[in-house]
Amino acid sequence: MASFAPLRPGDPQRLGGFELLGRLGEGGQGVVYLAKDHADHHVAVKWLRPDLSGDQVSVERFLREVQVAQQVAPFCTAAVLGTGVEQDRPFIVSEFIEGPSLQRVVQEEGPRTGSVLHRLAIGTATALAAIHQAGIVHRDFKPANVIIGADGPRVIDFGIARALNATSTISSMVVGTPSYMPPEQIMGHTVGPAADMFSWASAMVFAASGRAPFGSDTMPAVINRVLNQQPDLNALGEGPLRDVVVACLAKDPAQRPTAEQVIMRLLQQPAPNPGMLAQGAAEAAPAQPPYAPHAGPPSGPPSGPPSGPPYGPPSGPPYGPPSGPPSGSPFASPAGAPSGPMSGNVPYATGAQFPQPQQPHWQQQPTAPPPYGQQSLYTQAPPRKSGKGPLIAGVTVAVALLLLAGVIVIIQIDKATTTVAVGTETPTPGRSRASKSAEPSPTAPAVPATGTRRTLPGGKIYLYENPADAIVLTSYEVFDKEDDDWIDYARGSLRGTFTKFQENWESMVSPDGKLLATRGRSYSSDDFDFIEITDRGSGERTTIKTVKDPLISSIRSWSRDGSKILLNIEKKSGSKWLYLGFVVVDVAAKTADVVNVSDTSIRDTAFGFDGEEEGVVNVYGSETNRNLRFFDTEGKATRSLPSIGTLSAGTQDIFSPSGETFVTNCPNGGDGDHCVWDTSTGERVKKFTSDCDKVLGFYDESHLYCWEQNNGPNDEIQVLDFSGKLLRKMLEVPDELNFSPVFTANPSRGS
Repeated sequence: MASFAPLRPGDPQRLGGFELLGRLGEGGQGVVYLAKDHADHHVAVKWLRPDLSGDQVSVERFLREVQVAQQVAPFCTAAVLGTGVEQDRPFIVSEFIEGPSLQRVVQEEGPRTGSVLHRLAIGTATALAAIHQAGIVHRDFKPANVIIGADGPRVIDFGIARALNATSTISSMVVGTPSYMPPEQIMGHTVGPAADMFSWASAMVFAASGRAPFGSDTMPAVINRVLNQQPDLNALGEGPLRDVVVACLAKDPAQRPTAEQVIMRLLQQPAPNPGMLAQGAAEAAPAQPPYAPHAGPPSGPPSGPPSGPPYGPPSGPPYGPPSGPPSGSPFASPAGAPSGPMSGNVPYATGAQFPQPQQPHWQQQPTAPPPYGQQSLYTQAPPRKSGKGPLIAGVTVAVALLLLAGVIVIIQIDKATTTVAVGTETPTPGRSRASKSAEPSPTAPAVPATGTRRTLPGGKIYLYENPADAIVLTSYEVFDKEDDDWIDYARGSLRGTFTKFQENWESMVSPDGKLLATRGRSYSSDDFDFIEITDRGSGERTTIKTVKDPLISSIRSWSRDGSKILLNIEKKSGSKWLYLGFVVVDVAAKTADVVNVSDTSIRDTAFGFDGEEEGVVNVYGSETNRNLRFFDTEGKATRSLPSIGTLSAGTQDIFSPSGETFVTNCPNGGDGDHCVWDTSTGERVKKFTSDCDKVLGFYDESHLYCWEQNNGPNDEIQVLDFSGKLLRKMLEVPDELNFSPVFTANPSRGS
């Protein structure tokens, strides 16, 4: 979660029914608070400053913020959830985008380079294309107004945005940020989409160099550079990105490419007139800038090249609003959206109609299906254990759709940080041919060196997440000491926020993040335990009954391909829970195969999928030196591997992604002794020691992840290699907090 400052004296504790947690920022219009709703979802609340509440112009500008944001395709900004009035001052409630600003990322992690910079350029240019398609000019595009969310960059703060025929002068109001403002905006001339492209190019220079392109000292000095000079572009290197940045920095707006043309160039597609990039570069720094302070506004746009459209606005009224996208355009405005000119400013939002000031109550639009889980089927609670384990102008519809789909994929790792290479270890003498699967793959992605910190609900829980990680935290449980109960939290998607599911015993997200499997606290009306599978997109729920009271069926894990769910059949005997078998749920068929295991030696521990996920495994024997037994889907034992040590992670994540190896605590070993075994033969292929106190499973084929609980004041989940070296902190919780995480393989990362 983004950092926030404490509330100050005079700040309310609640606003429009929302509990305010702290301040996200403060601007010319008001304060933006971090808040949470009744379901503990985080939102951003922007409240107009008290000294502006009596200024009708300021109030109208504030209200236009919502109208402007409503025109913009929602993928590129944040959604407005509702509006209201408190103490005669309007407020706007919007989606909270978790993630740092581009400004902060560059300041803290350094300039963006290579493919990360290229993806950032495409993602932000696509957002501007959507904004311009809606007939809006942002007018304050800068690094601080680009949030690097988990699903890609979002453009925020439409506070000084205008419809395409709006004007403003710097003499009446400083509108925008001088270091990123184009010459025409500084001179108070009419601005159009080309102004945003100048600002976009300036932001890309900052992203690549870490410096404001025209400096950040005195305003007169910055303005002089914007009007008369060009920034140093050496950090951009050579290639398409530098070419379009040079063209976008042309002092004459008519010589700048549109956002759509920039996207096509960055995708290496032919531009309508490719020679114009070179011409734009040549004209970008004329001896006498057309917008020099003494020159005054030009008498008209330049004639342009001898043939072909310039990289300026399309034919028709200059910078006029579009006549509307063709039918079916992904960038079309939502049905019912206002069609007139808009203006406004939303630091974290986009979307809904603002109510009249006389409506003092909170209004909220439904944005999601009802809460997961239902109560109508329940009668009594089953027992549970105490713990667990757009269209673009000049581009065909088909190309535009592919472009948008592609950007959604490629901008997901804009936050990827520098990675470190994992060294190749020296083979152990005498290692058999079977040990090959335990060696680091030379082509496997390296473990990211760092992750972006976010705070999770339920305690002082900090997740250090990187989109390039091999695994993703999808759900967890926290033990509530006051209620003497475990509380479930599950993620809305693989990169979404976490929601509390207090009505559930178990909540587990599918590997692709699209489905949620839950088990409620009660039996059905006919005394059956059951699970519900909820489609996170459509809200459709499927109820699958499993075993009858007094038995329960606890959720163990999803299969890696998401086609099956494994449950354990349990029955309480005195103070113990016995494991009598397992249930395999076929997700597509919506059926449950209940399997009772007659082997009485298998009763004390849970069943988990085997390495191929074609059957299950369990352990038995001495508590200090276990044996591993494999069962088919009928519950019949097929083979056993003796003397494998103990399983600190139970049987959920002991197998590598390929299933070729598994990990245990070494037999007769000391604390931190880890053994990797060949699944087929049972032969040990690796033994090493680490500071880990409990191995949780395989991070990827050549790394593990584990709890480390003794090296610092807090418990940490760390990634380690097969030499025992701890490489990366992934999660941190207080030592006294009982916390049980569930990680899922990242489908977007190779293994």
